[in-house]
Order: sequence, then C-alpha cells, then structure tokens
Amino acid sequence: MNIKAFKYLSPVTVYILAWLAFTNKGLLTWSPLVYAFLLLPLAELFIKPDPKNFDAAEEELAKKDKMYDYMLYFFVVLQFVVLWVFLRSMQQDVLNWWEIIGRVWTMGLLCGTFGINIGHELGHRVNKFEQALAKASLLSSLYMHFFIEHNKGHHKNVATPLDPSSARYNEPIYAFYFRTIIFSYLSAWKIANEEMRKKGLPVLHWRNEMFSAHIIQAAFVISILILFGPIVTLYYLCAAGIGIGLLETVNYIEHYGLQRKQITDNKYERAMPWHSWNSDHILGRLMLFELSRHSDHHYLASKKYQTLRHHDDAPQLPTGYPGSMMLACIPPVWFYVMNKKIKELEKTH
Repeated sequence: MNIKAFKYLSPVTVYILAWLAFTNKGLLTWSPLVYAFLLLPLAELFIKPDPKNFDAAEEELAKKDKMYDYMLYFFVVLQFVVLWVFLRSMQQDVLNWWEIIGRVWTMGLLCGTFGINIGHELGHRVNKFEQALAKASLLSSLYMHFFIEHNKGHHKNVATPLDPSSARYNEPIYAFYFRTIIFSYLSAWKIANEEMRKKGLPVLHWRNEMFSAHIIQAAFVISILILFGPIVTLYYLCAAGIGIGLLETVNYIEHYGLQRKQITDNKYERAMPWHSWNSDHILGRLMLFELSRHSDHHYLASKKYQTLRHHDDAPQLPTGYPGSMMLACIPPVWFYVMNKKIKELEKTH
C-alpha cells in the first residue's frame, strides 16, 4: 500500500465543513463555500503548480494499488451519509433565509464537486460494481444521463462542433449552460435509443438506460418527498441544480475555445493534449481527484486518476480550477485572459 494515496483523503475537509454547516447555524452554514471559493483560489495564487509525473515504476505501482479505488468508494458512501444529514437538518431546524441559502449551496457544492466528479471517474471503469457506484454517485445530483453522454458522446466529439459540452470561442458561460444542459440531455437519449436499435429492441424498452435512469431518479425524489416533505425536497432539487451548474462550469473551462481539426466531413483528428485546458495546481488536483489533469484524461480515458500525467504541450489555465471557475463567471475578464492564450496556442498548433 502506497502511503501517498492518502493525500486524496484531503476532500474530507470539505465534508467536515459541510457537516458543521448542516449541524450549526449562523456563519458556519457558509463555511464550505468560503473554503472552496475564497480560501482555495487565494491559496493557489501563491502555491506554485506541480508538473511532476510518476516515473514508470511508480506509475505501475499506483495503477495496481487498490487503496486509490477504495477511497473513491468511501466518498460515494460519505456523499449519501452527508446528504441524509442535510435533509434531516433542513426538516428539523428553523433557519433564516441566508442560512438556508448557505446550506443549500453547500449541498450543491458536494453534488457537483464529489457526486458528479467521482461518478465521472468511476464511470470510466469497466468493472460493473464500479459502474454501479458511478451511477449511484451521479444519482445524488440527479444527473445519471451523464454516464451515457459523457462516455459515449463527449469523449468521441470533444473539441468539435458536435459536442455540446465543449465551449465555443467567445461563448459566454451563461449561454453555454443552456446549450450544454439541453443538448447533452438530448444526446444521451439519442445514444441510448441507438443502442436499443443495435440490440434489435424497441426504443420504448425497460433496458433503455435513459428509462432506467429516470425511473431511479424519480423514485429517489419521491422517497425524499415522502420522508422529508415538499419544502425539503425543493431544497434538495435546488442543491442538485447547483451541482449540475458547477459540473457544467468545469466543462466550460476544460475545453473553452479549443477545436480539433476536421479531416473529412465526418472525421476529426484524434483528441490530443492541446485540446483540453490543464491545471497542475496541487490543491485543485487533490480536491478533484486529478480532474484538472484533463489533457491526459482525454488523451487516454481509461487511465485511473492517480496515474494522470502532465503534458508539456497541454495549454495551462491561468490558475487552478476553483479560481478559473470564478473567472469564467465574469465573461469579459475570462475572454480577456483566455483569448490571448488561445491565440498563442494557435501559433504552435
């Protein structure tokens, strides 16, 4: 067992702060948000990025070390434990409006940062158990169709006009939200329906992954409604929506303005490291299970998070993911910073 693996337990700090937010009142209800969107971005301005990679022997050991997988499983379970604490606290406590907002946004932070992100990592595994955990993790954000569209749509079409999750040059993030959420959902239906046809089954069949995802999610929401009532259910739906928004913000910064060259009418060049924005800022890497080494993830999607590598030819975000996400929410500033980087990148590729 590699003791280095335990650095990926650092996201527990966010769950501890979330527990404090859900079991207390006042300013503590906002503590995870201050940590994620103020303290982390500020820290990453002063901590140098770390581009170091494992050597071949270290990578082989890390790839075989199951502790990295066990930690992902742990966070899937922890996500539902803390979700239960959130739902109970919202049912039992009398709160001011700003405390409600703090708690709902905190749950949304967990949904987007861990629910969808860990679902993304496990969704690339071939093991059925891990795929089931991926879908469970995505369930916490009511975004189970991501499992279908991301693996069979986004990775195929990334950095092309065919991909709704790849942000266009000069596309404001607020326009991107509508395009990616709507068309990614429609793309998931298209993919699932086509798989039914290939199996010789009708589209309206219980084995259609989109049908099963909707049934599971509806049953989950109805269960919350029965156990906790309509107001708490509304709070949960808002938190899930925030989680989805955070995920799509990450999608926005990961591929903004980058395009693969078209070879023929229906074919594009292979996705290369320079078709995704990268960040080697260590705090974001740990909190997001190396998601910010996104170039290597698209270059070889089957690689586990702990073995993702820095590429010298991958374009780098101006700061870590938390800071870049906040920057993206101010389109004129984002365009000013990123469009210059894209023009420089075009000179080399």
